[in-house]
Amino acid sequence: MSRASIDDLLSFEEERPVRTERREGGRLRALAGVLGVTAAATVVLVAGLRVIGLRVSLVVLVAAVLTLLVVRRIVAVLAPPPKSPRLAEASRGREEDGMYNWASQDALRAAVNGWATPLEWSKTKPDRFTGRVLPRLAELADERLRLKHGVTRESDPGRARVLLGDRLWKFLETPPRRTPSPRDLAAIVAELEKI
Repeated sequence: MSRASIDDLLSFEEERPVRTERREGGRLRALAGVLGVTAAATVVLVAGLRVIGLRVSLVVLVAAVLTLLVVRRIVAVLAPPPKSPRLAEASRGREEDGMYNWASQDALRAAVNGWATPLEWSKTKPDRFTGRVLPRLAELADERLRLKHGVTRESDPGRARVLLGDRLWKFLETPPRRTPSPRDLAAIVAELEKI
């Protein structure tokens, strides 16, 4: 099992409905589109080559067109995201204004937002805290117990309780009625780090 970090356990994304079934009609349309583009491009290539007096195997032309379509698809998937208008303007040779670009892809900011967003939700909806944050903290506690002491709360509850301490054990086992304050949460995370 890989080692879990706070970043991994406290990274949140809005849950989107999982599509369990794909429509075959969508697949068939996509396949028909690829075949249509392949056929059209092959016809144009054959006609163009015949006009200039060249003959090339039809299999080679179809393979070349399909290869180009695959390469085009791969390049589209791997393309970097488009620049924001502000960044595009700045890259045209203008001097930077010295202001922080809040729209940029800053990893530290993304990590902080990954923690801040669910905790912010928790202020107004305590059930979000017990449903989202608390299970992640429990996973983190179990993982740290497993890595450092070879136990989890489920495998050896008595030893886990001693290692966690009464305050942390009670917090993880009994969901709080209200969201803990930032100070209380910081103390709990500090206790988790001591495990």
